[in-house]
Amino acid sequence: MQYKNNSKQRFGSIQGLRSFKDTLPKNIKKVISKRGHIYSETLNNWKYIAGEKLFKICYPKSFKSSNKFSVSTLLIMVQRGHEIELEYSKNEIMDRMNKFFKEEVVKRIKFTSFEEENKIKEKEILQNTNVTNNKYMSKIKNVKNEKIKKSLIELTKVFKEK
Repeated sequence: MQYKNNSKQRFGSIQGLRSFKDTLPKNIKKVISKRGHIYSETLNNWKYIAGEKLFKICYPKSFKSSNKFSVSTLLIMVQRGHEIELEYSKNEIMDRMNKFFKEEVVKRIKFTSFEEENKIKEKEILQNTNVTNNKYMSKIKNVKNEKIKKSLIELTKVFKEK
């Protein structure tokens, strides 16, 4: 290879093949140097690291590498109600992750819980149906004719289903 001093750039350049690291943009180099590859590898291999059972109820949200003030931390999102299961298997996840990377990568794990979208929608539907029930049930109860009262109650049931 021939060394060539390029007048337009600050550093001298080498003619010929460049290493892959040198071809990456500066922003990506910073992410990789701050252990950004650990988070991406964790996402790709989460099923192996967490196991089949925990894979269904949680996923990694972020990874913060260690610095002067704090240790390296993995933030995991957990479905509401399954926090205790994950708390008991916390050390196992840390061990698997450290074995996977062949060095001590994670020293602390934090959990944040979330609700499934299906449950949130169900709660909204229940709240909406209760509002309509309370609003019209008092008026329906004031109706004196029993047949009309029953038919109005059935009508509200049909609207609830839709």
